[in-house]
Amino acid sequence: MSDGRVSVVSKVAVVTGAGSGVGRAVALELLETGWSVVLAGRREETLAETARLAGGGPPAPVVPTDVASPQRVDALFAAVRERFGRLDLLFNNAGSFGPRGVPLEDLAYEDWRSVVDTNLTGAFLCAQAAFRLMRDQDPRGGRIINNGSLSAHVPRPDSVAYTATKHAITGLTKSLSLDGRRYGIACGQIDIGNAATEMTERMSAGVPQASGEVVAEPVMDVADVARTVRHMASLPLEANVQFATVMATAMPYIGRG
Repeated sequence: MSDGRVSVVSKVAVVTGAGSGVGRAVALELLETGWSVVLAGRREETLAETARLAGGGPPAPVVPTDVASPQRVDALFAAVRERFGRLDLLFNNAGSFGPRGVPLEDLAYEDWRSVVDTNLTGAFLCAQAAFRLMRDQDPRGGRIINNGSLSAHVPRPDSVAYTATKHAITGLTKSLSLDGRRYGIACGQIDIGNAATEMTERMSAGVPQASGEVVAEPVMDVADVARTVRHMASLPLEANVQFATVMATAMPYIGRG
C-alpha cells in the first residue's frame, strides 16, 4: 500500500511558523517526502536551523516574514512565484498564544491586538495571497491547511484572545473551502491538542483546568501531527479532509469543563 510519498514529488509548499514546533515538524516531514518547501517565519536564524535539519536534497528557501504585515506577506508569495512559478500547499501555521495566565479583565488591548493580528489577520493575508497564486497558475488550484487548535472548540482558562482567534479560524476555513471551489482550491483544518513542542513544555509541570486545579497533562509526539498534515496534503484535489483532530489520547479534552 502506498503511503503517499511518491505522488508529492516536486510539489511546492509554504509553511508559516516554520522555525519551531509544529511548523518545523511539518516542514521537515514535507521535505523528507519530496516536497519543495518555503520556510516562512519571523526569525531568520530559527528558519535556517530548520533548513539545516532537513539534511540532504535541495536547500529549503528561507523567507523571514511577519504574517501580520500585508507587505511582508506579499513579498513572501512573490518570492514563491519567482522561484517556483506555482504553489500547491499553504500550511497556515504561524500563531501566538499571547500572555499566559492573564485574566480577561486585565488583558491589555495591545496583547489582544497582537494575537488577533498574528493568528487571524495573518492567516487571512496568507490565504488571500495563496488564492491569488493558485487561481492564476497552470494547472490551477492547490490546498490550504489551517492550524486550528482544540481551542477552536473549547477554551482553556484565561485564553480569550487565543480562543477567539481559533474559533475564527474555523470560520475562515469554511469560507476558504467554499470560495475556493471555483478555482480548484481545497481548504481543511487540523485541530491539535498537546503536541510536544516548546509551547507545551509546561504541560508536564501542570496547567490550570476549568475546575481551578493545576494538573499535568499528557502530550504526544509532534511527528504524529506532521504525518497527519502530510496525509491531508497528499490527497488529490478532488478529496479533502475538512477537519481533523489530532490529540494526546488521554488529555482532558473530551469532557473538559
